[in-house]
Amino acid sequence: MSDHARHDSVRRSYDAVAEEYATRLHDELAGKPLDRALLAALLEQTAPGAAIADLGCGPGHVAAWLAGQGARTVGIDLSTGMLEAGRQRFPDVEFREGDLLRLPAGDGEFGAAVAFYTLIHLDPGDLRRAFDEAARVLRPSGLLLLAFQAGTEVRHLDEWWGHEVDIEFRLLEPGHIAEVLEAAGFAVEMRLERAPYAHEGNRRAYVLARRHV
Repeated sequence: MSDHARHDSVRRSYDAVAEEYATRLHDELAGKPLDRALLAALLEQTAPGAAIADLGCGPGHVAAWLAGQGARTVGIDLSTGMLEAGRQRFPDVEFREGDLLRLPAGDGEFGAAVAFYTLIHLDPGDLRRAFDEAARVLRPSGLLLLAFQAGTEVRHLDEWWGHEVDIEFRLLEPGHIAEVLEAAGFAVEMRLERAPYAHEGNRRAYVLARRHV
């Protein structure tokens, strides 16, 4: 499948589940204390007033949490359905339609960026391109915080919450992600894994990396 066709499939799938996804995950971070702690650490190390990008933001609940702590946030996502759901719920977040491989942002626009559970939809060969783009839009020494399901499986869904979809979820190995980040000009400062919470099916991994000056 071509990049264009694969991205269109991801977009259509998330458009199909957007409203239900936004409703179910609206307050997801309330049950994820480690995610909140890592986001707070990122915010503390970001220059005051610098915008923070939420890459693959979905309906924007992570960007909204950061905005609630006083950050200026920009959510970027492929899915127009997700963006519309986010705009309806989180007026303090700026939303932009865009691709992780071609971010709608200027060079050095952001002081930091997060990408929570979005890398799992990329082809393995696209990870370096995505990290190159993240480095481009970050200021020198800007931080990038990643969260993803850890493992090596590839899962395909053709039905999700009663909606017809066509989407793959790729579990990722933290060591490999760290290697690709370093190749893209980042210094990895933290790698962490945790056991899944009761409602989760797989271990979660987190990587914090800093763009070289």
